[in-house]
Amino acid sequence: MDAPPPKPAHEPSDRAAPESWGKAGAGNSEVRLLEGPQSRRQELLRALRIFSEFVRGFRALHFVGPCITVFGSARFGESHPYYTLARDMGNRIARAGFSVMTGGGPGIMEAANRGAREAGGYSIGCNIELPREQEPNAYLDDWVTFRHFFVRKVMLLKYSYAFVAFPGGFGTMDEIFETATLIQTGKIANFPVVLLGSDYWEPLIRFVRDRMVAEGTIGADDAELVRLTDSPEEGVDWITQQIGRRFRLAPRLVPRARRILGERSRPR
Repeated sequence: MDAPPPKPAHEPSDRAAPESWGKAGAGNSEVRLLEGPQSRRQELLRALRIFSEFVRGFRALHFVGPCITVFGSARFGESHPYYTLARDMGNRIARAGFSVMTGGGPGIMEAANRGAREAGGYSIGCNIELPREQEPNAYLDDWVTFRHFFVRKVMLLKYSYAFVAFPGGFGTMDEIFETATLIQTGKIANFPVVLLGSDYWEPLIRFVRDRMVAEGTIGADDAELVRLTDSPEEGVDWITQQIGRRFRLAPRLVPRARRILGERSRPR
């Protein structure tokens, strides 16, 4: 890897993990959300809690700057080739001037956050509360924890101008297909989507092209929403070209915090 040596200020974080990271939410409120109608009072209180969770996420992530979100499995260790690729990708994303956002856990998420920190970039994690959850990785500048998957996914999408997916499980598939669906239906702009690891993704790409397009369940153009590569360098080059061409966007300064609103800018 041709990354520069890590800056002293960007060594693994010694920030103490908040008590809520990795803890199950109080009671079974998240489970009950999808168990059908409940009392009007319960539904109103739940809606207010969800609203407050969105507001908390908006406030926490407002100053992270233009991001690129990296998806992938939590199960790949440091010695795995995909970990090495993700670390390189995070490094290159940061050197291109973007913040790196992940789910904040181990595996691919840790590798991407680690690469960003080693390049002197900004590294963010969006965690989800589960009964059994990973600890935050050691390479986060900041993070925020959510109770609901749909709130978390909005945050991972809202602040990003491109998306990178490494091999992963159901969660990664969910994130990638939801992103593709939102692009297909015009709910978000046609942001670049890169898949790293052709051996892993090729069978899925073949299914999309040979079955979904052939059966007419998606259009031929829909199958071209993602770019498959094994090269982090190629992936970042393509992302920056597409962002510049489609949105005339270059990495820009993050918004200015307003103390009167209790806001704080990200550390420089």
